Amino acid sequence: MIPDLPFDAESILATLRPWVECESPTHDATAVNRMMGLAARDLAVAGASVETIPGRMGLSDCVRARFPHRHRDRPGILVLGHLDTVHPVGTLASLPWRIAGDRAYGPGILDMKGGNVIALAAIRALTAAGIETPLPVTFLFTGDEEVGSPATRDLIEAEAARHAFVLVPEPGQADNGVVTGRYAIARFDLEALGRPSHAGASPHEGRSAIRAMARMILAVDGMSDADCTFSTGIVSGGQWVNCVPTQCRGQALSMAKRQADLDRGVERMLALSGEQDGVRFSVTRGVTRPVWEPDAGCLALYDQARILSEALGLPLPHRSAGGGSDGNFTGANGIPTLDGLGPLGQGFHTLDEHVLIATLPQRARLFAALLANLGAAGRS
Repeated sequence: MIPDLPFDAESILATLRPWVECESPTHDATAVNRMMGLAARDLAVAGASVETIPGRMGLSDCVRARFPHRHRDRPGILVLGHLDTVHPVGTLASLPWRIAGDRAYGPGILDMKGGNVIALAAIRALTAAGIETPLPVTFLFTGDEEVGSPATRDLIEAEAARHAFVLVPEPGQADNGVVTGRYAIARFDLEALGRPSHAGASPHEGRSAIRAMARMILAVDGMSDADCTFSTGIVSGGQWVNCVPTQCRGQALSMAKRQADLDRGVERMLALSGEQDGVRFSVTRGVTRPVWEPDAGCLALYDQARILSEALGLPLPHRSAGGGSDGNFTGANGIPTLDGLGPLGQGFHTLDEHVLIATLPQRARLFAALLANLGAAGRS
């Protein structure tokens, strides 16, 4: 069944704008909680029973919303999204909400507030049309995905285990594709500890932690190959310019298409720990996302989506993708998961972040079709 529902870009944009203008960088729990409150209100107005789950590790709360259903306790559909972004508060000054031609711009609009809003638009439209979904629908919005979901992985996995399907409205692929697998990702904390001295009077007596970290960054980035990539993204060190710096910290990330390749990459990173020329260097493993490779359940879910999309007039190719998502956890745990269901666009994590406006109603129709059809064969 393909429900004939009245989606239009203008109404979706009207909901999306306040979400985008509510800036919500991961490490600002107060800001993310403001966004959680905005989403909770919109979900409640749409008819859901909403609860706030307290955050931990200094990160934001989460929002879980359950929509009414006569079989509420049956394993259903989990819509899994995050409301945090990489953009600090104040980014609106340089990346304001604006419409330019066929594009809408703003921080977090593509990754992934646009996708969350089209999922909300889909359930709103079904409810307004009096169409009951075959399976109960739950939304779970988290606030730490951009840092690897350290505070919410257990919540995500526990909630997903109670569901038959997981739909993740992360950005769609450029050719109208969706994601049926994601690469493995590991994060690392780096620290260099040197020896102090006066940088002007006796620089030769010191051992610079910053200089050692700089050399190590080149070594880490130079380990990348076709199977496993490495990059260093955060570095800070020193306290006084007239002192040889004794401490420098950094964070690195490794990504691989296969878990075995990531495991080898982790071994290589950890082997960098040691001491050289009076500087002690340590590598500590941080948050890790497992590789998600599509299994039969995932591909069966994708096939249903493909048939629905083709009936709506659009092809729906699929692929595994780099860049982690919370779908890594649910897919790796064997729960049929379909990712990349959000709108199309470009520039996420940059000051050119935008969505292609025409894809908002297109993807909302597909999302509604999935909600209206998943589990229909076993409906009673």
